[in-house]
Amino acid sequence: MNAYAEIYKDELLNEVIPFWEKYSLDKDCGGFFTCLTQNGEVYDTDKFIWLQARQVWMFSTLYKSVQKKESWKEMAVSGADFLEKHGRDQKGNWYFSLNQSGRPLVQPYNIFSDCFAAMAFGKLYEIAPEERYKKISTNTFANILKRQHNPKGNYNKAVPGTRNLQNFALPMILCNLSLELEPLLGSDSVTEITDSVIDLVMNTFYDETSGLVLENVSDMGEFIDCFEGRLLNPGHAIEAMWFVMNLGIRKNDKALIEKAEKIMFQQLEHGWDDEHGGIFYFMDVKGYPTQQLEHDQKLWWVHLETLVALAKTYAYNQNPKAANWFKKVHDYTWEHFRDTKNGGEWFGYLNREGKVLLDLKGGKWKGCFHVPRALLEVWKTLKNTAI
Repeated sequence: MNAYAEIYKDELLNEVIPFWEKYSLDKDCGGFFTCLTQNGEVYDTDKFIWLQARQVWMFSTLYKSVQKKESWKEMAVSGADFLEKHGRDQKGNWYFSLNQSGRPLVQPYNIFSDCFAAMAFGKLYEIAPEERYKKISTNTFANILKRQHNPKGNYNKAVPGTRNLQNFALPMILCNLSLELEPLLGSDSVTEITDSVIDLVMNTFYDETSGLVLENVSDMGEFIDCFEGRLLNPGHAIEAMWFVMNLGIRKNDKALIEKAEKIMFQQLEHGWDDEHGGIFYFMDVKGYPTQQLEHDQKLWWVHLETLVALAKTYAYNQNPKAANWFKKVHDYTWEHFRDTKNGGEWFGYLNREGKVLLDLKGGKWKGCFHVPRALLEVWKTLKNTAI
């Protein structure tokens, strides 16, 4: 397995990161272009807070954990300066999107803008310890905790009281975000926050009977038999399990790590497409049709996060099952998502048969994050494995 480490390192440093360095920086207005064609041409100049913040985090992380390369630090600072100047409303909530110059386009309805902004400024503070970066990160994180039980606030379209649901995504992200911000928050705060979200992820959203993780449950933690209540997102659940593995290692909790490993395999085995290969995007826990028309597409981040989870499982206990699944998912992912003709960043969207649906390299949802983060995580995780 350690032979894969060099492959992932080479792809990260010689293909994927150079693509974003060459094409994404907006030298006129600051921040990053993320809507990039197969060849790096900018096809839309709008700026999405998730992707701006994720790229700040990515380049800060590279500077901190790979090499103190000044151009990487400058890239992170450029994105952060744009976000600091334009990204928030007067209450400190982060918008969803801006135009090229930074004027807001979409209101701060989505708390994940805040999550990735907190993560970005927290990591930037570690490499550029300016107090304002720390303050932005910690204030944003405090706002997330304040909003977590009603994350959309006034922008929530649901009528209260009829079918109150809680969604898996925020507890999942808090597992990782809290750990990311431990240098700023302190270990006691992280332990307090993560203990509660681990319980949600591993006990409330995990359905012991089916062995599957539900995307939505009632506000009392119960199964609701409707489109939302039956919804599965295998990639989300698998990604959450490597977050939980990291927390289990931090807590020295072997039982938690082993439970995360078990749940990860259950999602992967259920979500794998035996006919065409790859992992389904959405599924229904009862096998009914989903409301998502893209349910059988194969997405880049689902497969890359699965590779991270499998690499971490193997590194922890050298489980041959993890090695076998890693090779299977690796072969599918590298064959179908990687652009063998042009190099650089990978494709993101395939149809069920594994053919490229959109030949973009970045867009409204895909930026400089899942591909490079996964390459980095797999490289760092496997480089010291015995075989």
